[in-house]
Amino acid sequence: MAHWLYKSEPFKWSWDQQVAAGAAGTHWDGVRNHLAKQQLLAMRNGDRGFFYHSNEGKEIVGIVEVIREAYPDPSDPSGKFVMVDLKAVEPLPRPVSLAAIKNEPRLAEMALMRFSRLSVQPVTDAEWAIVLEMAGA
Repeated sequence: MAHWLYKSEPFKWSWDQQVAAGAAGTHWDGVRNHLAKQQLLAMRNGDRGFFYHSNEGKEIVGIVEVIREAYPDPSDPSGKFVMVDLKAVEPLPRPVSLAAIKNEPRLAEMALMRFSRLSVQPVTDAEWAIVLEMAGA
């Protein structure tokens, strides 16, 4: 299983809205970056990811799971981009802030540190474990 990080501005789509979508989940659309598109294409059913509130909060707040692999994003008139479907799995016991991640030397190479603008990012197994440890999970 691969791990990912999904960034969303809470005023557009929040963790609470993701949870409210229930087991049916919702689509993760609107990605218009080719590197992020490649990440979406690499995702498989059952892959898990961190749900990160960007701009407001700047923290990882929960875990989501891929429930439908990449398919065409109908909001893209060019037809080049894809989306996946995600469902909420569980909130983190404690949100993990961007400041805390920046202060953790073991996370210095995390994509969140190197590609801060990328909306969908890979997370290594080691990074996944460290963030869960920081969250008290």
